Amino acid sequence: MKKGKKLYEGKAKIIYATQDKALVIQYFKDDATAFNNQKKSTIEGKGVLNNRISEHILSNLSQIGIKNHLVKRLNMREQLIKLVEIVPIEFIIRNVATGSITKRLGIEDGTVLKEPLIEYCLKDDALGDPLIAEEHIYTFDWATKKEIEKIKKMILRINDFMVGMFRGIGIKLIDFKLEFGRIKINGRNEVILADEISPDTCRLWDSITDKKLDKDRFRKDLGDLIPAYTEVAKRLGILHEQSNITAVNVTKLSSVKKKRK
Repeated sequence: MKKGKKLYEGKAKIIYATQDKALVIQYFKDDATAFNNQKKSTIEGKGVLNNRISEHILSNLSQIGIKNHLVKRLNMREQLIKLVEIVPIEFIIRNVATGSITKRLGIEDGTVLKEPLIEYCLKDDALGDPLIAEEHIYTFDWATKKEIEKIKKMILRINDFMVGMFRGIGIKLIDFKLEFGRIKINGRNEVILADEISPDTCRLWDSITDKKLDKDRFRKDLGDLIPAYTEVAKRLGILHEQSNITAVNVTKLSSVKKKRK
């Protein structure tokens, strides 16, 4: 599939056109951002790991009937995906209270929730992706009630599957972000899962030690982000072809840190 012009560049990915108007190429960058892009860095190898982890998770979700935009992984950094019209909502699914919700509501960090909590944020960097109510979605026509009801059912199915998948490899799925997009299937508009699912979009803690294996290592200056993402990939059993590259990246990062010191 030939890569065409750049259609869009976000904080972590670039979208390129192809000769097929229904398909685009998604390129995973090494850029790391936090706090609405106020904190930025480049971490070599992050895009490679996110590409592989996201492909693995989306492929497994397809097998349980969750339609998503992934067609196939093209190489270490790129995926061929279906072009969708993104629903301008970020869906946050929380199984354990941590991060912003603890500050907003005064909840003790690490509180296990009785059932998954779904929160909605307007997807708008300029506004800081503000938290919104479901009523806002309908009032401003960001999505229909039918779409949201379908999305909520998919979210609970996805959460149930991912909690079990990560539990099986000794990881707790604390919370994660999902995005959805509209696409025509057999001439009818349908909402499918889009974007990525990776340690960039999930909070993942080791089941025994509560060690963070996600982007909080960057947000909180904990260091060792690449080793943490690599650990997730290893436990998922998907590191075979890129283990040497990852090792090289870790070595390079260590060298850079030493030089800076």
